[in-house]
Amino acid sequence: MVRPLEGAELEAALSQLPGWSIKDDRLVREFRFRSFPEALCFLIRVRVCRRAAGPSSGDDNVYATVRLELCTHEAGNRITERDVALAREINRFAWV
Repeated sequence: MVRPLEGAELEAALSQLPGWSIKDDRLVREFRFRSFPEALCFLIRVRVCRRAAGPSSGDDNVYATVRLELCTHEAGNRITERDVALAREINRFAWV
């Protein structure tokens, strides 16, 4: 089983993730793009990265806005280092 981050670990991880917040034991961030095609391209890249990282929570796309929620199912739907690493990777290729 993957161990969830707690307390100081979680705070330290969040301090290194600009734009992300924690809500209901999930890392959450909203991205706004100029158009639906840009948002869709971004979302496809996120899903490819997410698939490689292992199972985690969902995403939502409404026109040019993408909302991501990251948590790990294997850790009881809580945030793990895997989610933090994925959020870092997403921040690197986000072009918003």
